[in-house]
Amino acid sequence: MSSTIFPPKSNSIIDIFKTDKAVIGMIHLKPLPGAPHFKGGNLDEVFEFAMNDVRAYEEGQVDGLIIENAWDLPFSKPEDIGMETVAAFSVLATKIKEQTNLPMGINCLANGVMPALAVAKAADLPFVRVNQWVNAYVANEGIIEGPSAKALRYRSSIKGDDIKIFSDVHVKHGSHSIVADRSLAEQTRDAIFFDSDVLIATGNRTGDETQTDEILGIKSNTELPVIVGSGMSEENAEKIMSISNGCIVGSSLKKDELWWNPVDVERVKRFMEKVKKVR
Repeated sequence: MSSTIFPPKSNSIIDIFKTDKAVIGMIHLKPLPGAPHFKGGNLDEVFEFAMNDVRAYEEGQVDGLIIENAWDLPFSKPEDIGMETVAAFSVLATKIKEQTNLPMGINCLANGVMPALAVAKAADLPFVRVNQWVNAYVANEGIIEGPSAKALRYRSSIKGDDIKIFSDVHVKHGSHSIVADRSLAEQTRDAIFFDSDVLIATGNRTGDETQTDEILGIKSNTELPVIVGSGMSEENAEKIMSISNGCIVGSSLKKDELWWNPVDVERVKRFMEKVKKVR
């Protein structure tokens, strides 16, 4: 069976990152206004912490960045993400972009694709990540439905059709019982049919290694680029990058491999040396 659903698309990984095996460094933002752990004041501390990570990623020679409101725990459902989150995110994304030449995207948790698109449009960023793009699943936040129909109409309404959609196929941090009767191949085709630009394979939780069967199972059912969204490390970089078009990596490049710690530039350099062997 052909894996083509739409006419062929340009390869968004190559278009954005100028390589077919892109390493995208994760910026875990400190708490934003409105989140329980935000302690008040302005955004200077959030910005400086993020910029220290940006500089470490730059020195380590990654290919791009993605910014995530990782400290806005517990995460709101998409419809409850407030204007204050979008405003703070937009200010920070714009300020960070002014300080780096690395291409950058947005992931607004949990599954806040329309807020992420608003930020990407305001800051002129090329992509957003969406953890659940199609179908539905039971997440920590409750039942999360795929927002693709509303999101693409919203993207069109803000004249943001140049913002690419990076979507998880078999999303982490949730139960897959709702779609348990659908194979990985079918879920891959669902994401394609709902107009994703890049597909993401993940493990079960942040930091869990993504299995090669998952990556290859997605790749064998699409012409779109497939990247890995969790569990990357210096130890598995060669193996996983040899069969994928890139990765999003964060936790294993932090001091002590803890996601809330600063990025360790020496870990980034060692990771990139492994990646360069398979490019």
